[in-house]
Amino acid sequence: MGTNATYFNDASTFGADPFVLWDEASGQYVAYSTDGADAGYRFAIYRSPDLITWQKVPGGALDVDDGSQWAHDWFWAPEVYHNPDTGLYYLFYSARMNEGVAEHFRYPDFEEACKIGVAVSDTPYGPFRNITTEPLDYRPYDPDYHDVNLIMDDTQKKPPETLEEGRTAPKGTYLPFIDPNVFFDGDRIFLYFSRNAYRNWVWDHDLSKYIEESNVYAVELTTDWWNDPAGGTAPTVHPDYVNANLGPDDPPGTRKDGYTPILDYGSDKQEWENAHVDDYAETGGEKKDRRWEEGTTTVKAHRADGSRIYYLTYSANNFQNRHYGVGYATAQSPLGPWRKAPENPVLSQDEQQSMFSTGHGSVIASPDGAELYYVHHGRPSTSDHRRIYTARMRLDDGGLSVDQSTADRPIPSGVAPYALETTTDVVRVDQGATRIGWTVRSARGAGHALTHPLNRVTTSVEPPDAVTLENQPDGAIVRDLHGDLAALTMRYERARADGEFFGVDNHRPEGRESVGATVPVVRCAQTITGRHDGPLEITDGATCLRGAEVNGPVRVRAGASVLAIDSTITGTVSSQGPGGVWVSGGSVGSVDTDGAGLVRLERTAVHGSVRLANGTQAVAVDDSTVGGDVRLVANTGGRPILVAGNEIDGALRCDGNEPRPTDDDRPNQVVGGSHGQCGGLHAG
Repeated sequence: MGTNATYFNDASTFGADPFVLWDEASGQYVAYSTDGADAGYRFAIYRSPDLITWQKVPGGALDVDDGSQWAHDWFWAPEVYHNPDTGLYYLFYSARMNEGVAEHFRYPDFEEACKIGVAVSDTPYGPFRNITTEPLDYRPYDPDYHDVNLIMDDTQKKPPETLEEGRTAPKGTYLPFIDPNVFFDGDRIFLYFSRNAYRNWVWDHDLSKYIEESNVYAVELTTDWWNDPAGGTAPTVHPDYVNANLGPDDPPGTRKDGYTPILDYGSDKQEWENAHVDDYAETGGEKKDRRWEEGTTTVKAHRADGSRIYYLTYSANNFQNRHYGVGYATAQSPLGPWRKAPENPVLSQDEQQSMFSTGHGSVIASPDGAELYYVHHGRPSTSDHRRIYTARMRLDDGGLSVDQSTADRPIPSGVAPYALETTTDVVRVDQGATRIGWTVRSARGAGHALTHPLNRVTTSVEPPDAVTLENQPDGAIVRDLHGDLAALTMRYERARADGEFFGVDNHRPEGRESVGATVPVVRCAQTITGRHDGPLEITDGATCLRGAEVNGPVRVRAGASVLAIDSTITGTVSSQGPGGVWVSGGSVGSVDTDGAGLVRLERTAVHGSVRLANGTQAVAVDDSTVGGDVRLVANTGGRPILVAGNEIDGALRCDGNEPRPTDDDRPNQVVGGSHGQCGGLHAG
């Protein structure tokens, strides 16, 4: 199922470090962001059926006052994972503690006391609650690191001048770490994270100085927590890592866990990662000389020969720097060895597209799984806050590319077909003003945010000015019907990158279909819902049939109207002179109008023929079956005359109509051929 719908990155949704989850139950995506939560919460939550038109969920992922919080600030990089077997959702995030710092990092003045927290919820929208009041029970320790901070001055910004001096510092430090990314590979679970640059001064032999670096590490987790149906078990690291770095002289009760190095600069150098190695001199000592590798996402794919390949995306440099961007590495197993791609970065600042600070995203598939997308943050200018961007990502036998663009791009595969649903199929104004609501749904049934600037629903009325409308994003107030029957048409539109809106269509095998709906607006003088024997004469006002059975003809006199919904009429529906005829669903014997106003025949079984002549308003024969001929003659309403998607056992003939009838790219099936103005309005 295709569509003409497109999207572009309009940078209208605030967000940093976005992680996106597909929620099968609701048929939509859920995004989690470092920034944007309401007061009293951490981590904003957004939802979208298409990865572009995001709608904010009130509140946030973590309630700061729920009594389970172990951290103080620096709440960063939320990621959520769903276990379909238990129905639970797990939130991993990083944050900084200000209590118990010495217990975890040895020194009470340890500046970046960052750890990872894990919370659980039975919905993707939370609020999530920490499984315990402590961070993840993991104490990674580097026994070989010379902790040069212990011999630096109070500013803690200028490291030793020489490697020899640095090696005089005591060995060993506990690792602060951020940016958790959980990767499931069969029955194994891995946690990737970024070791903070803080307290990780690395001697650069090319530059002959220390650079404070963040590196990417990994650890395997146990699986008990994941399989706990109650969600009360906290994750723990695999026993192989527990106390893996414990020394022979460490006293009882000491905890020093291990880790697996994944990415660092020294073992796989890439020049683009060096944007901040001279910051100390360039800022007059305000900033440190640093490097960053963080914000990872790991995915598995298969090469053309069937072999497995693992991809890891990561961000390097600071997001405010013009060299900030995204690179990737590949490996044959989750724990490596990993090699960075020579074409890095694959996503970076593009001034021509007004896209800055591009980085730290997550990888997610389209709704049908046919495409991959990288949802990341960026900024439309260097002075803006970070926003959410979406880019098509491709994996090609070992390579990875990102379609960085602010131009129009096809909507993700599987979002369409769309449907526009209304809260009522008839707008009755018998008692005054009435509201009709509408929702645009994706193929999976998720509603679109019609307040989003890329979405809108437009309305039109036939006859023009027949009613007064107060349009709202998701509905309209209808009042002041002039006459007894009018047609209200709603049309779903999306914005292009040039600012213009266009009507969205579904592309079906049988032709193009506008995403919209048309409903009657009516003032019912009388309503018939049951059985009615004999002819039904309508002489004044509008008669509304709803699920009625009329055994005989229906005759509509000049100035009167009929609205028949899901009704059975055994005879002919006829109309002479001004008025309206609207038949929707059900069946009729035949239809014959002459000089009528609004005429609409839709989704109806007509056993005989249809003749519509001298109409003065909108005329439509749509998605119906007709046992005889269909003839349209001299209709001049000035509105499109629609003959579309019908199955006609007889002939289709149109003469003297203005404008010329159209099938709206939905050809008719006509046994007896199409003639005159309707020549060509049939399939084959």
